[in-house]
Formats: sequence, C-alpha cells, structure tokens
Amino acid sequence: MKNALTDQAPDIAAPSVALKVHPWRSALYEELHNRPSPIIEGNCHVAHFTVLLNDNREDLHAHVVDLCRRFSVPAPAPESSCLYQDFGGFELRWERHLEFANFTFICPDVEPFSADALSFVPKDWLAAMPGELVVAVNLALVDSLPDDKQIQRWFEGQRVSGAWVADDKAQVWTAFKLHSDGFGRIVVCNKGAETTTQQLTPYQTGRLVQRLFELETYRLMSLIALPIARQMGGELSRIEDNLATLNQSISDIDAGKDERVLLQELSQLAAEVERHRSNTNFRFSAAVAYHDLVRDRLRQLKESPIDGMQSLREFLERRLTPGIKTCNSVRDRLEDLSRRINRTTSLLRTRVDLSIQEQNQHLLSSMNRRSQLQLRLQQTVEGLSVVAIGYYILALLGIAFTALKAAGLNINSDLLKGIALPLVLGTVYWGVHRLRQHITRRARVPGAAQDADEQKGK
Repeated sequence: MKNALTDQAPDIAAPSVALKVHPWRSALYEELHNRPSPIIEGNCHVAHFTVLLNDNREDLHAHVVDLCRRFSVPAPAPESSCLYQDFGGFELRWERHLEFANFTFICPDVEPFSADALSFVPKDWLAAMPGELVVAVNLALVDSLPDDKQIQRWFEGQRVSGAWVADDKAQVWTAFKLHSDGFGRIVVCNKGAETTTQQLTPYQTGRLVQRLFELETYRLMSLIALPIARQMGGELSRIEDNLATLNQSISDIDAGKDERVLLQELSQLAAEVERHRSNTNFRFSAAVAYHDLVRDRLRQLKESPIDGMQSLREFLERRLTPGIKTCNSVRDRLEDLSRRINRTTSLLRTRVDLSIQEQNQHLLSSMNRRSQLQLRLQQTVEGLSVVAIGYYILALLGIAFTALKAAGLNINSDLLKGIALPLVLGTVYWGVHRLRQHITRRARVPGAAQDADEQKGK
C-alpha cells in the first residue's frame, strides 16, 4: 500500500550542514512519484470507476476504509489521496483527485467481460459507493490477437475504433459507447505486429492501461460542460436581444425618457451575465484543461493505423473537439456580452452626465437672471432709500430752521430747505453707496474681512 506523504520533511543530517527545511519539501519530492502505473502481467480484467467529488470526500474515504476492514488490510490515512493494495482476489487502486475519485479493480485470469469479473468485490459495497458515477468502463487484456467475430461479439456489434499503440507493440479497440451492462468497453491485445516480435513489459502494460483509463475519464469530464453550454445558448440569445433593444432605446432616447430606467435595466442584465459567468467559468475552464489532457494522452499512445478502421485520435478529434469548441464559443459569448454591456453602460452614463450638466447650465442661467433682477431691485430700493432718508433729513432741517426763525433770526426756512435739498440727497447717496461697497467687499473675501476684524480687535 502507498499513501500520500503529508509528514514534515526531515532536517538535513550532516556533520557540517544544519539547515531548516520547508515542511513541504518531502511531499514535493514525492509528488513526481505519486500515482505510479500498475504492474500488470498476463490476461486480466480491469474495471474502472470515476465518481465526482462534491461534499462526499470524507464519505468516499470512509467507504474505502470499510472495504479495507472487510478484507483485514491496512486502511489509508484520512489525508491520503491514493491507495494501492492487493486484496487477494483483486487489486484495488484508489486515487482521489481535485474533482473526482477513481476506483480501479484489477482481476487476473478472468475471461473478457465476464459477468463474474467483480465477484470478489462485495456487491453491497459497490452499490453503496458515494457520489455520482461518471465513468464505468471494463478493460480486457488478452495476449492473443482476436478475430473480427470476437471483436463484434465483445462490442455487441457496435462500430469499433482501434489502432496499434506503443510503437506497434500492442493493439487497442474501443467503441466509445455504453454497452448492455452499462459499462464502456476496451480491449487491449499485448502482442506486437508481424514486423516486430516485441511485447509490452508488465510495467509498460500498466502504463498503457492507465493512459486508456485516463483518456476515457478526461474525455467524459471535459464533456460535462457541453450540456451546460447548450442550455446557456438560449439564455445568451435572450440577453443579446434585450441588450440590442436597450441599445436601440438609448439611440432613440428623447428628453422626456427617464434614463435611470434604462440604467436599471442595464444593471439587471449585467448582474445576470456576471451570475452566468461565475456559475460556468470553472466548468468551461476545466473542459479546456481536460481536453488538453486528452490530446496529451493520445500523443503518449503513439498510435499507428489499422487498415480499414478509424483510429482513436481520428474519432476523438472529429467527435470531441466540436463539443469543446461549443463550450469555448459560449464562454467567449459570455465575455463579449459582459464587455458590450459595460460599453453600453458607459455610453448611457455619459448621456446622463451630459443631461445633468445641461440641467446645471439651465439652473446657473436661471440663478444669473435672478441675480440680475435682485441687483436691479437693489438699485431701485437704493434710490428709493436715498429719497426717503433725504426726505426725513430735510424734514428735520425744516423743524430746525423754523425754530431758528422763531428764535428771532431773520431766515427763510423754505429757501434754506431748497438750498439744503441737493446737498442732503448727495450726501445720503454717497453714504449709502459706500456702505454697499463695503458690504460687497466683505462678502467676496470673508477671510480677509475676518482677519481685518481680528487686527482691529487686537
């Protein structure tokens, strides 16, 4: 059994070296040796399952521990990411990845696609496996080249793709479809071509089986995004139509149209697009990553064509690549919609700003007119004030002149009031004008007037 290393790295022990090492140092060294290929010899049946990981990581680990207890074998630690253990009648290879977990059962000396291939594995344990099953595939490893009738019987008459692999040392057939038992099927013949007598070693056979299972797992994991992309197509078309309608409304907007309503509708569209982006961004990115892994595994197979048969690479490039392009197209449409909504929002906000500036200009013009009216009214009131003040001063002077005449002075009070009239009006006008100038200067420079007042106070 092999478990993932999570212990701290040991300190470097040397007489002349005393260094503090990183706690992940040992795990980083072992990462390149993690999940090694199995060693497979002779004819065997291999069953492979892939289940999704959501909130069931602990449940899957407990499920593996339960199987180990039933067969009295060492169980993996809770933080372990893999388990490779011989259970007697079969070998189990359990691997826990970021998004899924793999269960691979290697059963030696079993007829291809036999009904009792997994008879050693408890049926109730298999039925209680946590998580949603994505991949279930049976692989038959044979050392004698099957004829066409055997291929047709094993694959139940379905169209088969195949190729020479591993530098013509082995041959592989698969239909990339589910069969009557609900499993996919792969046949591997470990026998070289007539031009070579070499065969795959047990280690090379294990590597080939592992690559075939990875090819099956990654191609299905990449296609999980395709139903989401197809469902998103109608939603994106609706959003694009709404955006086009809003753009037309903006271009036809008039003074009576409330632009805030359009901004609110745009904000709702933007929120909807961002919600779709956040819900699908990981899935679409993962689809691209899994597709890259599929192409990488196809390169590692080193295929050579079989006469009259479609190769694995040809089938996947014709059938898988369009689905991935569909996912990429939907993701690009989402990004383009986000950019277009952002540009439309900026355009509408610019129009709103211009409208606000226009309103401010009208307001300033109205205030300017009001100020001019107030100035004229002030000037009118100022003239009336001069007349009123002059009238009261002349009245007081008239009383004074009458009193002086009564005192015996030979004066003409009416004549004196007539002479004093221009002098009084001029003096009052000059005084009122100076007072207004002083108040205006204090209003324009309040800080300077305050400093002047403080200086006077000192």
